[in-house]
Amino acid sequence: MRIGTIGTGLIVDVFLSALNKIDGAQCVAMYSRKEETAKPLAEKYQVETIYTDLEKLYMDPTIDFIYVASPNSLHYEQAYRALEHGKHVICEKPFTSTVSETENLMKLARKNRLMLFEGITTIHLPNYQLIKQHVGKLGQLKFVQCNYSQYSSKYDALLRGETPNAFNPEFSGGALADINIYNLHFILNLFGAPQSVSYTANKHPNGIDTSGVLVMKYPTFIAECVGAKDTRSMNFVLIQGENGYLHVENGANGCQNVRLHLKDKEILLNSQTTLNTLYYELLVFKEIFELKDFERCNELLDYSHSVMEVYEKARKTADIVFAADNQ
Repeated sequence: MRIGTIGTGLIVDVFLSALNKIDGAQCVAMYSRKEETAKPLAEKYQVETIYTDLEKLYMDPTIDFIYVASPNSLHYEQAYRALEHGKHVICEKPFTSTVSETENLMKLARKNRLMLFEGITTIHLPNYQLIKQHVGKLGQLKFVQCNYSQYSSKYDALLRGETPNAFNPEFSGGALADINIYNLHFILNLFGAPQSVSYTANKHPNGIDTSGVLVMKYPTFIAECVGAKDTRSMNFVLIQGENGYLHVENGANGCQNVRLHLKDKEILLNSQTTLNTLYYELLVFKEIFELKDFERCNELLDYSHSVMEVYEKARKTADIVFAADNQ
């Protein structure tokens, strides 16, 4: 499984660190607009080739997969071009800016019999699988509460009057896209699509959400997702049922420790052996790739599409408009 990367941000460093732990998988090339930006990462992970021309990355015959970790608004175009060149794709979350973009990628991937994955860690974590196994013990659910709040270093730049990509509607940024998406995946992979969706946001004058509360109504319970890039918080997930509650420590993105409380009994659930959560999704993608399991790949794609539908509905209830909406 030979991978070429697009992007040089922190997530690429974490991705390459995880990749280094997996036998039979390696990064063979990197793309950056400037070679000097990619050099430190390339040297750290012994990546031989740096491209400053995207077309050359796409045409490299040694690459099986392109990993897209660019600003959100570029995900669609870069993933589409990779698929056109016969490359499988791992695209960072949020998958695309709009549902229609996701549908176009799905159509092209299936037409060319290529694998296309959304790089969302939560649903592939061993502890998340434990949650799925044990959540039924809580009985009739009433509330699910998620809070993932992480003060962004880019928020200071926003306050100074700058417009970093993470807070720019032109680049499909914002708290829902960048951080609350983990909470959304946590809930939708457990419970499916809700009956109704509403997102109430704290918005910057440029129209982007710096934080917000997403509320989803299910037939018998309410799910609330708080995501913030403008404040810090204790991060957690609480699933409350008539028989007890389940507490996920440190938030939905990592599921580091899970505590199941049933009446007077507490059960600790933890089967994760590494803090690098990207390791687990890469194991899954590698297995699907090696088995040529397109059925499983398509199931994950259909699921990502369902998340994008809820995500887009939520964004539109808060009147958050991306440049991609007008394309």
